[in-house]
This record gives sequence, structure tokens and C-alpha cells, in this order.
Amino acid sequence: MRIAVIGASGESGSRIVAEALRRRHDVTPLTHRSGDVTDPAAVARPAAGQDVVIAATRPAPGAESDHAVAARALLRGLAGTGARLLVVGGAGSLTVPGTDGRRLVVDDPRYVGAAWRAIALASGAQFDVFRTTPTDVDWTYLSPPAMLAPGERTGRYTTGGDELLTDAAGRSAISMEDLAVALLDEAETPRHRRARFTVAHVS
Repeated sequence: MRIAVIGASGESGSRIVAEALRRRHDVTPLTHRSGDVTDPAAVARPAAGQDVVIAATRPAPGAESDHAVAARALLRGLAGTGARLLVVGGAGSLTVPGTDGRRLVVDDPRYVGAAWRAIALASGAQFDVFRTTPTDVDWTYLSPPAMLAPGERTGRYTTGGDELLTDAAGRSAISMEDLAVALLDEAETPRHRRARFTVAHVS
């Protein structure tokens, strides 16, 4: 497949690029310098001829509102191109296990501390754009678990829907390497079209 990765120089993006190359896909790495993700035209240009566009970007502190703006730009820029869109989003809009969907992760300090609340709320607004915008773009939104950090590529993960995944000890985590595995698995074998899914290491 021909895959463009927006945010390729970031921690998640670089691992996504590495995983895609490992699988021998034709990868076009894109950074913010090669196109502003909040500009639909800048999104459309590198998307030409791509089978999949992966967005793995995060706004700078203080510019969290750009997350929703970028989501709209991605949908407008990819409209009519035929490229699938895979987005690495946030965990804040997932629901807390055991609350029957009544409590969001962003409102639970066990998972989202005060320092991370602004970006968690922004990621929720980002997901709302995909969830509510009529579009012909075939999108998928991947919410990571509460803890996403560099680590080992095991190739193993558990998949869920709108609820945060936790292990028996209540821990919600995955390595960036295995998040990349899950994302490329979705790119190769779509199972969550126009939907959100989440992944975690669950023992």
C-alpha cells in the first residue's frame, strides 16, 4: 500500500513509519514543515495517489483548539480522494470501566491528571468532529489507553470499542511500538470503518 504519515517525526509517528516500512509498504513521511495539517489544501496535496493517510499529530501546548480544526481540515482535504484516513487520537473521550458509560476518562483523575486535561479535552473535540461530520472519507479513529510510552514491540494487544481497556490491576497501557502494530493491522485489514477503536496490553 501507499501510505502517507502526517506527524512522521513524532514519537508515535516515527514508530508508525518504522512499522509500515517493516511490512514493506510504500511510505511517504510528512512533518508539519511539509504541510500544515489545519489547511485542507496542504492535506490534499500529499494525499494524492495514497491508499491510506495516517495522522499522528498533537497540537502544541496552548494551541489545543487546533486539534478540532485539524480534524475538519483532514476531512475536507481528503474528500473525494478515495484515501482512507487513520487517526491516532486521545483516550479522554473513552468511558471509564464499570460506570456503564456514564463517566469519561477525561473526568477521572486516576487516568488524566490536571496537566493533561487540556489535551484530553481537545482530543475529545477532535473525535466529535469525525463522529458528527457528514463526509465521504473512510476514517478510523484509534484511541490509545491511558498510558502510551516507548517500549517493546510484542505484536500482541487487545482491542476494544468506546470503553477504556484495563488489565486485572486496573492499569491501562500499551507501548508505542504495539500501537503502531495495531494501526497497521487496521490499515491492512479494516475492521473499524467510520468508527473508533482502542487497544491496550491486557493480561
